Amino acid sequence: MTDKNQEKNPGRIPEGGMPQEKKDEYLASKIRSRIAWTFAFIFAILQLVLTLTPFFFMIMNSFRKQFDMLQQGVFHLPDPWYFQNYVEVITHDFFGYFFRSVIVVAVSLLLMLAISACAAYPLSRMKFKLNPFIYAAIVAMMSVPMHVTLIPIFKLTTDVGLYDSLWSLVGPYVAFALPMSVFILTAFMKTIPKEIEESAEIDGCNRYQNFFQIILPLSKPGLSTLAIYNGVSMWNEFAFANTLLISPQNKTLPLALGQFKGEHSLNIPINMSVLTLSVLPMIILFIFFQDKLVKGMMAGAVKG
Repeated sequence: MTDKNQEKNPGRIPEGGMPQEKKDEYLASKIRSRIAWTFAFIFAILQLVLTLTPFFFMIMNSFRKQFDMLQQGVFHLPDPWYFQNYVEVITHDFFGYFFRSVIVVAVSLLLMLAISACAAYPLSRMKFKLNPFIYAAIVAMMSVPMHVTLIPIFKLTTDVGLYDSLWSLVGPYVAFALPMSVFILTAFMKTIPKEIEESAEIDGCNRYQNFFQIILPLSKPGLSTLAIYNGVSMWNEFAFANTLLISPQNKTLPLALGQFKGEHSLNIPINMSVLTLSVLPMIILFIFFQDKLVKGMMAGAVKG
């Protein structure tokens, strides 16, 4: 009876259970899987420690008095907790630096996303002779070091009368964010099926309607990723801000640190308070928009 059932179901395992060879193979694969997960967990813990240590150092020392770091140690809990550092930072025009940074980053991101989308669309959806050359030139611009252009940009902004104004930062921020943004957004738009555009053209849509009503809405994950990625870089940018801004009423948040140093001494806890308040908005934004960042990074990974 057993032989007849086995003839009907040749792939069925006999009643005696799994063959010894398959059982050994299954146990070996299970052991390898557990070892791999163990190493992954260990590396994740190490990465977490390496990432949180500077942040923990910054937070703890922002609640100390000026010389408590030398007496208590940098990784001990403050005793007592000293909140006057934050009061002093906030009362010394911190929100002025903050809102100036918000204005510069917001304007730069809007321009960068608009130009990137307009450039990526023809590069990804249209065929013309200069397409590969233009795309290669844009990608090549990613290799230009930012600091090489400090002196030319300084002279240019001085000649056009934008020196020591917030608008002098918008041009460099947009220009250096464009190559990477166009590169990523072009690859993302290539993954959008062309059949969608073809169906829209049959219904009477022209190129502009295709771009604004179909391609641009479908590219929201990629645009969100670029906004977060470039927004963090612009928020923390120091070199151009330090070169192109000189008046205290025009300085952005990365330059606020220099306003809290003394002439003959350095109050490190106050500087730690400035740094904590500076990174806090980016952390909050990432907490709320991390799902969009991950979706945008994964959306272009699989074509179709």
